[in-house]
Amino acid sequence: MAIVAPVLAWLIPGAGHLIQRRWIRGALILATIVLMFSIGLALQGRVYQPNGGDILDMLGFVGDLGAGGLYILTRVMEWGHVAIAHATADYGTKYLIVAGLLNFICVADAYHIAIGKKP
Repeated sequence: MAIVAPVLAWLIPGAGHLIQRRWIRGALILATIVLMFSIGLALQGRVYQPNGGDILDMLGFVGDLGAGGLYILTRVMEWGHVAIAHATADYGTKYLIVAGLLNFICVADAYHIAIGKKP
């Protein structure tokens, strides 16, 4: 469970908690991260791609990658490849990054529950 929960939590937000029977926490995480990521896409936020260029682009990629399956789906469907032309798109980009970073925190939480460090 210590390996499965974090991997599943990264791939599907909230799933790491759901398989450990933390129903409310898992549902809230799923709803929050999917909603935040969807709002970011709706605001025409930019989805970062892996690159070796600017440090801010690399950090944006790490933040986006944290969304796991949502990031993979976005890359497969080729969403989020627009140039940021207005302020709402910049906010959308921030929503996408924060959704990924929030999912990283939830992955760590699922891991700590799985190993028994957190009740």
